[in-house]
Amino acid sequence: MASQTQQRSAPPSDTIEGLAINTIRTLSMDAVQKANSGHPGTPMALAPVAYTLWNEVLNYDPEHPLWPARDRFVLSCGHASMLLYSVLHLAGVKQFEDGKPTGELAVTLDEIKQFRQLHSRTPGHPENRDTSGVETTTGPLGQGISNSVGMAIAQRWLASHFHRPGFDLFDYNVYAVCSDGDFMEGISNEAASLAGHLKLSNLCWIYDDNTITIEGHTTLAYSDDKVKRFQGYGWNVIEVKDVNDLDALRKAYKTFAKTDDRPTLIIVHSLIGYGAPDKQNTASAHGSPLGDDEIREAKEFYGWPPDAKFLVPEEVPQHFAEGVGKRGREARDAWHKSFAEYAKKYPELAAQWEMMSKRELPKRWDADIPTFPADAKGVASRSSSGKVLNAVAKNVPWLIGGSADLAPSTKTTIDYSDDIGSFEPDSYGGRNFHFGIREHGMAGALNGMALSYVRPFGATFFVFSDYLRPSMRLSALMREPVIYVFTHDSIGVGEDGPTHEPVEHLAACRAIPGLWVMRPGDANEVAEAWRTIMPLTDQPVALVLTRQNLPTLDRTKYAAAAGLARGGYVLADADKDKQPEVILMGTGSEVGTAVKAYEELVAAGIRARVVSMPCWELFDQQDEAYRKSVLPPAVAARVAVEAGVCQGWEKYLGEDGRFVGMSSFGASAPGPELYEYFGITPENVVKQAHELLGK
Repeated sequence: MASQTQQRSAPPSDTIEGLAINTIRTLSMDAVQKANSGHPGTPMALAPVAYTLWNEVLNYDPEHPLWPARDRFVLSCGHASMLLYSVLHLAGVKQFEDGKPTGELAVTLDEIKQFRQLHSRTPGHPENRDTSGVETTTGPLGQGISNSVGMAIAQRWLASHFHRPGFDLFDYNVYAVCSDGDFMEGISNEAASLAGHLKLSNLCWIYDDNTITIEGHTTLAYSDDKVKRFQGYGWNVIEVKDVNDLDALRKAYKTFAKTDDRPTLIIVHSLIGYGAPDKQNTASAHGSPLGDDEIREAKEFYGWPPDAKFLVPEEVPQHFAEGVGKRGREARDAWHKSFAEYAKKYPELAAQWEMMSKRELPKRWDADIPTFPADAKGVASRSSSGKVLNAVAKNVPWLIGGSADLAPSTKTTIDYSDDIGSFEPDSYGGRNFHFGIREHGMAGALNGMALSYVRPFGATFFVFSDYLRPSMRLSALMREPVIYVFTHDSIGVGEDGPTHEPVEHLAACRAIPGLWVMRPGDANEVAEAWRTIMPLTDQPVALVLTRQNLPTLDRTKYAAAAGLARGGYVLADADKDKQPEVILMGTGSEVGTAVKAYEELVAAGIRARVVSMPCWELFDQQDEAYRKSVLPPAVAARVAVEAGVCQGWEKYLGEDGRFVGMSSFGASAPGPELYEYFGITPENVVKQAHELLGK
């Protein structure tokens, strides 16, 4: 390992390389100082990495940052966002909105001056929906590198599915810059282990080993042998002992390019805050402005005008234009010519790609979704979902996914023979993915896959949504149409006991802005759930399903399951011409409970109504007139039944409503006994309704 104090000087500013590198450094310092907030030290240290990678290696057209065959660059240590913003500005990356060019730079100098300010394209951490050139939203450490694994997986699938002799349309690489913090987070282990197992030789992580975190030196809490760790994962490991040694960086990138049997980790040794006389190699350079005096002295060290602010020498953007700009433009032009020939020779595949790239679906994609006959015994919603998934996947070839080692239980295997496959090393064209017992890594990879045009799904038991929640939150923040399939959704799990019985998880998922939580009440609602989910282009969904059987309702007696498309609907109404006296609401397995209670109330001469509420978020988007027609404000007597905690139901129950559900953890016993023990029964729903009406 190189000493952290024995680094050579960076290339001087009188060379074009040094001028470009120091422009990145000084822009980063100035932006953080003006904002009086941010992380200057890592951009100062890693400017040589970003410069050599972008201007000399990346296959990337700044004029068309959405070009599908581009190399991907992920800044996993998103706190160092000014490193990325500086490069996007110097490379001349153009802004695209809704897939169309605006004619502007994605990051202008004015945007850099507005670093971390409201509505700027330079937020504190990179956000992919704001700024073209930002491949994924990063900042929560470990997320970017896990996304990069999904991007690399997607490239392998695209190549396997679309490539034909003479047409290597999707032959790109994925690069991710990461930090000590990324590697300390547990998700990094899951992501790196998965990438090594899959031998993703198109994946390169560049690890900034600067040995500094917010609290001080990494020896306070971190003593891993990174080389042995990643060799154990099956990675190729390269060390660059001095980040300022451009030739060593170039050699490392070339070694990665030649490695065809495993992913590559490049460990780069750097000095955080390089050039700052008092703060270099200290924790104070990590997450705070350097101060005017320190910046002035650092600029003098670089050979930079000490009082110049936001200086961009005109030679630097020109240098990038002659490097990454020229190389990327030529590569993109060649790609489009090749694709035009490909479309003539393979029109069906070309049409598939056009649909994928626009997030469209084939005609009659839902033609094979089954209708389930009424059945009092019923079927578990995980099982009916498995049948619907297979019917949909038959017509949507780019719907791919799997589970965290639970496919036999979550029923998420695409099981017809002509498309069966798995992501075994060197065989990437299958539809079924074995993520292993890596829930968090799975969800991080799903985000990367969704960002790469495929439509991914991932499954696990609902209680383990806790293990992947940070990645699911980012799905919502990025508005990526990831499908999370969660089964074993309640105390109905039974004998497995409270460790495996979700109680607070519905409320926790519903708390994530932008995530639709969909809990269908019978097999036909499951079918309608998939019919509603698949057309979504910017919406993640948590599909929450049972292990236990649910009765399949007789839809000649009760309302059509198509009502699910509005999030909530009137399932049964005692008298359609009169306002109900009491409204019973339920989701999932408890819809059947509400229906049984309804039948008893109606038999007693009470005008009752049952409302199935499979997706609150979707219901809340409906117009006010519809919502009031389902839940008339004048009807205060309301009972909600759900095998979870009450949190959130208040907005539908009002001040006088009653909740039948959980207020504690579950227990270990057969599921039906637990429903009786905790009072989630038709009898209790009827009792609550009578008490309300008695008032």
